[in-house]
Amino acid sequence: MTLTPPLAFSLLFAVALVASVLTRLWLASRQMRHVAQHRSAVPRQFAERISLSAHQRAADYTLARVRLGMIDVLLGAVVLLGFTLLGGIEWLSDLWRAWLPDAPFWRQVLLVASVAAVASVIELPIGWYRQFVLEKRFGFSRMTQHLFFTDLLRGLALSVALGAPLLIAVLWLMQRAGQQWWLWTWLVWVVFNLAVLVLYPTVIAPLFNRFVPMDPGPMRDRVEQLLARCGFTSRGLFVMDGSKRSAHGNAYFTGLGRGKRIVFFDTLLSRLSVDEVEAVLAHELGHFTHRHIIKRMVASFAISLAGLWLLGWLSRQPWFYQGLGATPGPGDVPGGHALLLFFLALPVFTFMLGPLGSWLSRKQEFEADAFAAQQSSAEHLSRALVKLYEDNASTLTPDPLHSAFYDSHPPAAIRLERLSRLSPAAS
Repeated sequence: MTLTPPLAFSLLFAVALVASVLTRLWLASRQMRHVAQHRSAVPRQFAERISLSAHQRAADYTLARVRLGMIDVLLGAVVLLGFTLLGGIEWLSDLWRAWLPDAPFWRQVLLVASVAAVASVIELPIGWYRQFVLEKRFGFSRMTQHLFFTDLLRGLALSVALGAPLLIAVLWLMQRAGQQWWLWTWLVWVVFNLAVLVLYPTVIAPLFNRFVPMDPGPMRDRVEQLLARCGFTSRGLFVMDGSKRSAHGNAYFTGLGRGKRIVFFDTLLSRLSVDEVEAVLAHELGHFTHRHIIKRMVASFAISLAGLWLLGWLSRQPWFYQGLGATPGPGDVPGGHALLLFFLALPVFTFMLGPLGSWLSRKQEFEADAFAAQQSSAEHLSRALVKLYEDNASTLTPDPLHSAFYDSHPPAAIRLERLSRLSPAAS
């Protein structure tokens, strides 16, 4: 029997989905088994710095997160099948066609928006459980019900304010710009991302958190001396009230060009010494010195260009729509269908590329660590990382294969071992 192109693609998609789900569940089971097997003893490298109770708390936190992640994987697969092969997108398309028979363009806009809305509602219970059960059980979440739903509404408003114009522009280009629409769409996408990077520090981030200048004192003096040493200029040093949502700590750079800001979580500053904060910042400066941010942006734009070219070709193939159970009806502009099917199906086919992205990210983390060792101290960065591992309940014993797929940072033991070789005492 000869398979038709739509049926062949349906089978290919189904096989790829089953393979990706089974692989994710297998990796999760490996992680759980590996972490549980090493729960009873602190790894030798950390024995003098992390207590057994803290190590076991991290193991239990990891196991709880992985279990919830497995549920999320299964739910995501069911939702994906519902939207595609079981006809969910087709049903929504028919619904909008019945309500707006004379507005094919706006039907496509509303189709994309309604799929996004349905997916968000389905994912909401897991997000709520993660915040108010899992994170609270381990003492991390400080989120209130009021703040949770306020964040939800603010995020929705922001998504509409930013996403709706972008979606309308893309669908308009798909309809009016001919077969080269994907190239024009890519240019719009690049401009949109750069605009968000510029607006994020001063317009977007303050919608969710309060940012205050870092107080004068020894810590600020050390940070400014480090910035001067590295020739780095920014629009200011800020402290963010991360503690109102979580006990997790972090620091990051934001903005673009001369508008860059350095942001510290208040939870981070309350835990680390001046030396350790300087070392953490030196690591982040290492990313800028090695142009990691620019390299990631260029790679992202290159991948998006290739992806849009592929979408441009697929959007002209009838088997692409038919194989995923969502064929545009008579009079439909197929742009919304093409966007939805492409971005829903793509992760199924690209999941196995995960280790490549993780490897490249880890390589950059090692380079940033080496820079921090030069500009500050490998020992201070090592001490800071150990505190962060403990405070964030990060497992010290991840399964190597699970880590290779998912972790953008090197495992703790490997990272600290490399740092020990960069300290003066190791010379």
